[in-house]
Amino acid sequence: MSEEILVVENLSKTIKRKEIVKELSFSLRAGEVFGFLGPNGAGKTTTIRMLVGLIKPTSGSIKICGYNLATHFKEALNCLGCIVENPELYPYLSGMENLQHFARMLDHVTKERILEVVEMVGLENRVHDLVKTYSLGMRQRLGIAQALLGNPKLLILDEPTNGLDPAGIREMREFIRQLAKTNGLSVLVSSHLLSEVQLLCDRVGIISKGELLHVASVEQLLSEQERLIWRVRPAHLALQILQGYTEIKGESSDGLIITPYEEEKVSLWNRVLIEGGVEILEMHRRLPTLEDMFMEWTGGQSID
Repeated sequence: MSEEILVVENLSKTIKRKEIVKELSFSLRAGEVFGFLGPNGAGKTTTIRMLVGLIKPTSGSIKICGYNLATHFKEALNCLGCIVENPELYPYLSGMENLQHFARMLDHVTKERILEVVEMVGLENRVHDLVKTYSLGMRQRLGIAQALLGNPKLLILDEPTNGLDPAGIREMREFIRQLAKTNGLSVLVSSHLLSEVQLLCDRVGIISKGELLHVASVEQLLSEQERLIWRVRPAHLALQILQGYTEIKGESSDGLIITPYEEEKVSLWNRVLIEGGVEILEMHRRLPTLEDMFMEWTGGQSID
């Protein structure tokens, strides 16, 4: 198993006697992209602020590269790069001048490291231009370059595609994947774009009302929720028969019945329906999107 770069155990935060985050536990492995999703008021932003040391948890622990954030704060933060909300940049300085300025705040950042992160984010041709001339996507890249100056093992990005057009979103997605793959970075991505998280992330954590509902690979989450759609006649008879064999996930007035997809049982269900006098007009498998599951798990709440 890959090395665990971030380990969160029983993390809680209470503000004014209200429990905002409730005993969250999850981890990130080396080279992994982890999606962190939650509806409005779920506690997602509060969790991120605890992870980057902006606020202290009420209880629980955060370990980054084995360092406990509470007891070895500096060592833990030396392993961390982050962009919370928008990258803070000076528009009337060049990209290079911005990086040099931030490098002076860190220990042992060499000129060679600055040039290395510029190359990593693909800004070699524009790094000496003023930041005010940059597109939003370029500013995001420069912000990530800033976060990478200290050569972190963990990168936390809060809404990295926010405000980008479709082409910029696709480019950022490919860029983050490449960062994780070629540099062994663990990347935690907070995002409201479920379709992008589905394409970008290896695993996903779903948080609602301060509690972590699910943590699993995107592939595993989707496969667990695979459905079988039946179009049958008469529907009421088919429903009565199927209820004796499996859970009914949905039904409609036009003869559609939705059940879990269980490959080894489909032929049995098909046979008992026919023997029971049901006409099967159509049946097909449907793999839900992450958005389908998110809405189901969070009771239809909107995303941040």
